Amino acid sequence: MYKKLTSFLLIISLGFLLSSCEKKIKTGIHDIHWDRDMCKRCIMVVSDRNQTVQVINPKDGEAYVFDDIGCTILWFKDQDIKWKDNAIIWINDFKTSKWINARTAFYDTMNVTPMAYGFGAHEKKDSIQAGLEIIDFEEVSKRILIIGR
Repeated sequence: MYKKLTSFLLIISLGFLLSSCEKKIKTGIHDIHWDRDMCKRCIMVVSDRNQTVQVINPKDGEAYVFDDIGCTILWFKDQDIKWKDNAIIWINDFKTSKWINARTAFYDTMNVTPMAYGFGAHEKKDSIQAGLEIIDFEEVSKRILIIGR
């Protein structure tokens, strides 16, 4: 009887243990294969380490790569991405190449960018040259949708 009870408890415990294991979804930075990965929207090769964007689907961890923030915003619209408001968006800092959160970044508007949208992301506001206009992610998105190429 003791042996059967022990076996039963072991099976129940294993069941709980296995059912509590969840697949971990990677929402951090994914590896970029520079000069080989292609922009999801315009199909250009991604090579500019100061302008690249990664969008992560928070539900499945799938990563999408873009060569310019403009391509990212227009891809959301063109593809009618329902999860865009929950998307995790990483962008390279224009000066340091460090991956930063695109939604909290500061943007200047006077840059040469791969697809000529002109928005450079910065982690810190004070890294933007004095006198340049500084806007946030929401304003970048609005302006790109107006340009709408």
